[in-house]
Amino acid sequence: MAEKETFYITTPIYYPSGKLHIGNSYTTIACDVLARYKRLQDFDVFFLTGTDEHGLKIEQKAEDLNMTPKEYVDMMAESIQNLWKTLEITNDKFIRTTDDYHEAAIQKIFQKLLDKGDIYLGSYKGWYSVSDEEYFTESQLAEVYRDEQGNMIGGKAPSGHEVQLVEEESYFFKMSKYADRLVEYYNEHPEFIIPQTRKNEMLNNFIKPGLEDLAITRTSFDWGVKVPNDPKHVVYVWIDALCNYITALGYGSDDQTLFNKYWPANVHMVGKEIVRFHTIYWPIVLMALDLPLPEHIIGHGWLLMRDGKMSKSKGNVIYPEMLTKRYGLDALRYYLMRAVPFGNDGVFTPEDFVSRINYDLANDLGNLLNRTVAMINKYRAGKVPALKSGVTAFDADLEQCALDAIKEYQAEMDSAHFSLALEALWKFVSRSNKYIDETEPWVLAKDETKAQELDSVLAHLAASLRLIAILLQPVMTHAPKEIFAQLGLPTDNMNIKDVSYFDLPENATVVKKGTPIFPRLDIDEEVEYIKSKMTKSDKQKGRKAMQTAAQAEAEFDPEKTTLKLTKKEIRFDKFDKVEQRVALIKDVAKVKGADKLLKFRLDAGDEGERQILSGIAQWYPEPEKLIGKKVIAVTNLQPRKMRGEISQGMLLSAEFGDQVQLIIVPDEIPAGSLVG
Repeated sequence: MAEKETFYITTPIYYPSGKLHIGNSYTTIACDVLARYKRLQDFDVFFLTGTDEHGLKIEQKAEDLNMTPKEYVDMMAESIQNLWKTLEITNDKFIRTTDDYHEAAIQKIFQKLLDKGDIYLGSYKGWYSVSDEEYFTESQLAEVYRDEQGNMIGGKAPSGHEVQLVEEESYFFKMSKYADRLVEYYNEHPEFIIPQTRKNEMLNNFIKPGLEDLAITRTSFDWGVKVPNDPKHVVYVWIDALCNYITALGYGSDDQTLFNKYWPANVHMVGKEIVRFHTIYWPIVLMALDLPLPEHIIGHGWLLMRDGKMSKSKGNVIYPEMLTKRYGLDALRYYLMRAVPFGNDGVFTPEDFVSRINYDLANDLGNLLNRTVAMINKYRAGKVPALKSGVTAFDADLEQCALDAIKEYQAEMDSAHFSLALEALWKFVSRSNKYIDETEPWVLAKDETKAQELDSVLAHLAASLRLIAILLQPVMTHAPKEIFAQLGLPTDNMNIKDVSYFDLPENATVVKKGTPIFPRLDIDEEVEYIKSKMTKSDKQKGRKAMQTAAQAEAEFDPEKTTLKLTKKEIRFDKFDKVEQRVALIKDVAKVKGADKLLKFRLDAGDEGERQILSGIAQWYPEPEKLIGKKVIAVTNLQPRKMRGEISQGMLLSAEFGDQVQLIIVPDEIPAGSLVG
């Protein structure tokens, strides 16, 4: 039997200076999704996560709590591991940089680089952020503080943390020695840094201006790995932390079996704020150690709140335990993987989170399962018919959509484009729901001559749900098995490798009464609940920010603005009577006999789909290109008939010059979301 292909994936190791929020959890869940996906493709996976436990900030935090640093990090490491259990993270190892084997390996690595001449002793003076464990030049700071004479006296890092002037003896790593070699490696391996924009940032902001040698030890604190033969120095936290990826596999120990098997890593996944360390410092250290570099370093975007990054000082932090307890783990994992577009930032809002559950999970997926189980019980006494092709006029198209979904899903998952993989899968969920409307099984059931067609419809729906459940497994840890259970399907073969739409087992019996796997939520109630778990803060940070805000407020007088109106002014209570929702265009076609009208079929969060007619045909000569777009619809207009067709609302558009364009809404906003 041939050995399985290996796949080694890592999260960054987390700095345990505080409780982890959903932004931190995103990276670990994303890695878990990729690890699960690869296992389901029959790879031999090693998945690593852990904690980065040294440094001045940890020493200070422990002192504030009247604890030793070791007592503090022991407490925090246990808390983080308990969180990963709650989120059902399937890591194979959890490394702590205070582990004895890691510290011993770091000392060997340091000595090896010193003996090689890549490390030398010098002195360092510069601006240092304790919170970021990072040095900054004046030009790299987001804000600089000066005294009355204009001398620099402090400032703020891009993260918002204060910096302080540090001057001490330090060992330096000769980064400049490897700069040209690193750029050459970038050029020869275009997929090394993903997405490409991160590589451009590294080249333009750090390498091309001149890569400076890196201070890699500190003497002003004691909590860290001691330098061999010079114990007043402790190894700079980033060198200590980055080498965890190899020490966890046994590098530098007497047993390097795992290292020889899994290194180099296939994927290091990190937040964009630490791409610099992973794509400049880390590959240079590996080059100096004569070790191969990882295949991919993926720098994902942040999960932001409406007012920016999650921050305790802002009072906008959301913790994953609360969301999991109230809404279930599957809902949280699905949302996080859907909400952050590849390479960009995502924005968490309570409204979006609850709407995703209602529209994607309860409406689209949940209703598909509920209707299928109910119809199989009603029309075939609970027995799933055998799957046959070509019985109804709609079977072939559904089958092709299934094949397309598999292909697109796998391509996006292989590239770690989780939001796009789920988008591809949800297109098939929507297509399967449409198949019910097209085939009308309740009509077929009334005609005995249509028995074979009814069998085909029910079998195709069961096959669709089976495929959806299999492909959902990396993201959702419970719903796929619940879907299989309700369909009465065996769970012995749920691998994604070689998955086929047509492998529907015969003679399955569905449950007598299906229960919703994602109950519909009261949007207002749940939004208020989530908001109640977030604290508000009006604390302002930074002198410049406060001065700018005060000046802007003093200069701006809105009552002096001349408002240009084309219609008569109305009171808010009049406008508030208008209901507007985000609507997904499911289909669009020209109205027969009407050159100006287009007929839209829309998902606007109703119990079914609505139809709206719009006189914009001349601006959209190829209206089918609008399918899949999201628009804004006025949904409480009284329905009216136009050219014999019902129109149940109005679509919002913008007029400029002689052009008219529909208002297109970002894909991540769920259909049915209120606009106001």
